[in-house]
Amino acid sequence: MPRSGVPPKPWHRVSGTGDASTMWYAVLRKQVRDGVYIGTLVLRHSEHQASLLQQGWHEVAIDEISAP
Repeated sequence: MPRSGVPPKPWHRVSGTGDASTMWYAVLRKQVRDGVYIGTLVLRHSEHQASLLQQGWHEVAIDEISAP
């Protein structure tokens, strides 16, 4: 990761509030083309999360997004 803290392209930072934690938020992703994903940050156990999961979104495991 560059010193700026921004991942290199094609990756984009998923932004949340300063107190965003995986206790309250889930990172979801959906494959839109071969090898191309979009992602979003949602409140856990919300209607919005349930709706996205029904539309084919998948939760990203914490160990896939945590800092090394």
